[in-house]
Amino acid sequence: MMLFFERNWHGLLWSGIFLAIAIFSALALRAIIFWLLRRFTRRHGHLIGHSLVQHGEGPTHWIFPLLAVLCVLPGLPLPHLLMVALEHVVGIGLIAAIAWLVILLVDVTADILAGRYRVDVADNLTARRIRTQFQMLHRIVVVLIILVALAVSLMTFREIQRFGDSLLASAGLASLVVGLAMKGTLSNLVAGVQIAFTQPFRIEDAVVIDGNWGWIEEIGTMYVTVRIWDLTRLVLPLSWFLDNPFQNWTRTSAELLAHCYIYVDYNVPVEPLRDELRRICESTNLWLGKVCVLQVSDLFQNVMQLRALMDARNSGDAWDIRCLVREKMMEFVQKNYPGSLPRYRGEFETTGPKLAAANERHGHNRSALPDEPSEGALQQPPQNLRRSA
Repeated sequence: MMLFFERNWHGLLWSGIFLAIAIFSALALRAIIFWLLRRFTRRHGHLIGHSLVQHGEGPTHWIFPLLAVLCVLPGLPLPHLLMVALEHVVGIGLIAAIAWLVILLVDVTADILAGRYRVDVADNLTARRIRTQFQMLHRIVVVLIILVALAVSLMTFREIQRFGDSLLASAGLASLVVGLAMKGTLSNLVAGVQIAFTQPFRIEDAVVIDGNWGWIEEIGTMYVTVRIWDLTRLVLPLSWFLDNPFQNWTRTSAELLAHCYIYVDYNVPVEPLRDELRRICESTNLWLGKVCVLQVSDLFQNVMQLRALMDARNSGDAWDIRCLVREKMMEFVQKNYPGSLPRYRGEFETTGPKLAAANERHGHNRSALPDEPSEGALQQPPQNLRRSA
């Protein structure tokens, strides 16, 4: 090693200087380009420029220096073996940088679609459909890019090439082994492709899964994250949605029918409650304005069941208007018909002239009850039993 440096120190020194200058120049050029891009973005507020600045800082730290090294490397006075090794290393780095650049372009495209199709508006069905499809395709494309870049990088080694030839010779057995080992992963990838095109649910769809109500927050390559109403997260594999039923409240439209039940006594007049429901709906922005119905939906032994039916723009408004109608209707009944709240009724009958007279004189006091029978009277059997004996 020392002998190698003694013989080639002059070429190695000049090569190091040229490489340092090339890398420094590439980084300086990158800094100037991004400074101009940031200034242009702040002045014009362009979405593409902002996305390029956000996603391009990482890969360009490697792409610019690698391109510079690749340009000056053929003219450096280096020994042949060292030149081959450096070209190999720079080539692998360039493959990784190009893959990163392609992923950057995919991310920029995703930002453009996210800015054009926004889901924070009232009518967002088309936006949710497009963003769901592109989000799934984006993750699949990123995985494929990484796999291709890794395969190309490995194939630059001769040993890996020989291993690949032998692997292709036994492709049937290898595919069987890989298929068994990655059964769950492959099933989730296939499920992701099916969900991307069939779309049983989309981003921000309101769903009910095993009694848990929430919204589809994220659709990943392997898992789906559901944001529950209490802000907890339910994480499920993609294949679960193909094998199990679930409710999707916003499959074709975000509009929903909200209902709530009110239990009152039989003597309550229904028509004033129906007018009050109409007044409550018209006083809030939660009501869509199409459906406002109050009906006697069932009769029980002690109470009458009233069902209030209203329409809302989305699942959040539906929940809020249900709670509002319950509060206001109960307040109306308590204020105007306090005797019509649910209650139990009972009727007690007594016999005997002496007990009736005592109740008329003294009410239901214990002292007004008739005298208790004597012990002899309790022990004396009835006349009909003595006759039968």
